[in-house]
Amino acid sequence: MNAYETTNHYLEQAFNLLKLSDRYRTLLLTPTRELRVEVVIELDDGSIGHYIGYRVQHDDSRGPFKGGLRYHPEVDIDEVRSLASLMTWKTAVIDVPFGGAKGGIQVDPSALSRRELERLTRRFVDQIACVIGPTVDIPAPDMNTNARVMSWFFDQYSRRFGFSPAVVTGKPPELHGSLGRDAATGRGCLLALREVLGAEGKSLAGTRVAIQGFGNVGSWLSRLLHESGAKVVAVSDALGGVFNGDGLAIPALLSHAQQRGSVVEFPSASPLSNAELLQIDCDVLAPAALGHVLHVGNAREVRAKYVLEAANGPTSAEADQIFNERGIVCIPDIWANAGGVTVSYFEWVQNLQNLKWSEADVNASLERHMVAAHRAIKKTMDEHGCSMRAAAFALGVRRVKEATDLRGLG
Repeated sequence: MNAYETTNHYLEQAFNLLKLSDRYRTLLLTPTRELRVEVVIELDDGSIGHYIGYRVQHDDSRGPFKGGLRYHPEVDIDEVRSLASLMTWKTAVIDVPFGGAKGGIQVDPSALSRRELERLTRRFVDQIACVIGPTVDIPAPDMNTNARVMSWFFDQYSRRFGFSPAVVTGKPPELHGSLGRDAATGRGCLLALREVLGAEGKSLAGTRVAIQGFGNVGSWLSRLLHESGAKVVAVSDALGGVFNGDGLAIPALLSHAQQRGSVVEFPSASPLSNAELLQIDCDVLAPAALGHVLHVGNAREVRAKYVLEAANGPTSAEADQIFNERGIVCIPDIWANAGGVTVSYFEWVQNLQNLKWSEADVNASLERHMVAAHRAIKKTMDEHGCSMRAAAFALGVRRVKEATDLRGLG
């Protein structure tokens, strides 16, 4: 299955648990809008760059469309459809008043200069401006985009429609962004793991964790785990990984990665590949990079007791079934990594009200949402006798269905 088929497979499980009719299956599976644009810009050498951009708006029954914007050479419509759908259920599970959307541009950002990336972003904004807005669709950072890209996005939209900081989230705090947003996804993952372990009488202290991916989410997760007393025994990035069974020195590793651009060759650690990291002996495996890294070819080799889905869609449907058979607990992405969209919601609220929250207030509010979501997921698991993933999807689907019923089809 590709990413979109995998998402729909999980949805079918939820539909069956809730005994939904074909009417609702059609309503909840069908995206509201799919937009493809041809983004043409002048490159620094005078030649023309041509890129394909997408924005898929899946559902807005519970609020404006919401979802990130990624720059990656492998972005395609199926991936964006899948991620837009996941956002619908993620915002419902975490109970923020948003729907689901996702966007992307098929581009290798490392091949472009800073000025070329800015031109690409501004041109993309111009081409999708008619279908976004602070009460319509609010993009955010995702893979290979960041606060600087969101600043360009906000500025370009505001040039056409007036001052509109709430059109996009993930902006720098100095430009109407929220404190705590940078760490939010990693912090949400930490809270999800804490709640799952706590429900089984365990704690983060001493828990051995391996993290695949050392970008924003993976690096923040490693830092927060280290501060909580967990042992991060392995991490990796696109160039490779490092392992230390006694726990990596995370502050030093963060400094090393910042200076070298990679975790590889970190002192007092053994090298390992991304594939090897997925199979090491640990308590928790946290895929925090690309989708479908856990699949039928390696799921039986995973030795972790828990899989913490810090990335979007890291587990294929086949791997998920294998994990269920083996008793490995999957902490699903639509709850585990919802910290980012939750704090994006807080940023949006601050922008609409022209207020500024303290970082302590942001973190406390995030914790309340994550804990409440776990309580609701656990209740759904008990009701249906199902896995955590099936319960999370069923919870999200039920909330979106209720909103759809209340609003009507018009």
